[in-house]
Parts: sequence; C-alpha cells; structure tokens
Amino acid sequence: MGHTGRGAEAAKRTLRRELLAARNTLTADDVREAAHALARRALELPELARARTVAAYVSVGTEPGTLPLLDALRARGVRVLLPVLLPDNDLDWGAYAGEGSLTRVRHSGKMALLEPAGERLGPHAVTKADAVLLPGLAVDARGMRLGRGGGSYDRVLARLEAADTHPARVVLLYDTEVVGHVPEEAHDRPVQAVVTPSGVRRFS
Repeated sequence: MGHTGRGAEAAKRTLRRELLAARNTLTADDVREAAHALARRALELPELARARTVAAYVSVGTEPGTLPLLDALRARGVRVLLPVLLPDNDLDWGAYAGEGSLTRVRHSGKMALLEPAGERLGPHAVTKADAVLLPGLAVDARGMRLGRGGGSYDRVLARLEAADTHPARVVLLYDTEVVGHVPEEAHDRPVQAVVTPSGVRRFS
C-alpha cells in the first residue's frame, strides 16, 4: 500500500471513532424517532417506489434505524433481501419475512447482528436488486461513503460492478453524518443518494 493509501486508512479510522462516539450519545427515543423519519423520507425516493427487489440490512444499536423502512417496503410487496455475514466478511443474503423472522447472531469479535433465519440465496443474490441500501458512518459531497471498515460492502459493490448491474446505491445516515470530506481509497465507490431524517440528497 502506498503512502496515500496508508494516510487515507488512518484518517478513516480517526473519523470512524469520532462518528461512533457521537452515535453513542443517542438515546433509544432519538434512534426510534429518526428511524420513522428516515423511513418516510426513503419511501419518497423514486428508485424505491419502482423497485421490485431491495437489498437492505437490519440496523443494530444506535445505527440509523431500518426496521420501519423494511416493514413498509414489504407491505408494498417489495422483496427485501437482508445480509448474512460469512466467516470471511463477505455477505450471503436471505429474504425478509417480518421482524419475527430475524435471528440474533453473534459473530466472533463483532457485535451481534440480526439476520434472516430462512433460506440462504447466495452472495450473488444482491445482483438482482433494483436498489441497495448501504450502512455507513458518513458521506461527503461527492457521494463517497465511509463504512465501518470490515470491507463487506466493498465486496458487494465490486460484485455489482463485475455483474454489470446498476442498482441505485443509497446510504442511510443521521443528518450530522453528511460531512465535508470522506478520506478515499482506490477501491471506494460513490453512492447516488443519502437519506437522512430531514431529507434526501443526491450526488451526480
């Protein structure tokens, strides 16, 4: 890795720590209110209005809440795919069948995740999605997303690129997480839009 790559990696680690510290100050009520506002905003997106299949994820802890949005999409008849973390940090996928279909899985050295309990559809199932909702910690004015650093979604985005499929890529964040600049490495890919509780912002 070159000097620039090392610098970007260190800058990402610092920014992640700051953003996670800010999230840790949120109360359960803050998270719940933001989740409902986020769902309302996201459902206004034309890309979600016409989507038949959406790849999403189940938020945990103080992440911007996704369950109200997942349930609303499912109520619309949208097929919602949820990730299953594999031992190598890649993602398999399963279909969402309501909150009762989720199971809490503790992965070694990581936080417990809520994953779909049903059939595994394979890592390539995401290539059938019309829209992909991405977790993140920040996005900048260019649409560059800061993830948690595990690389799972970098693989997802690379898989979409390799399959020559072009679903809408949307990150879900709190308002304060739209920042001036996200450090960027060669493998990073921009998103097309960010949804926050106060609205939607698009990137060219």
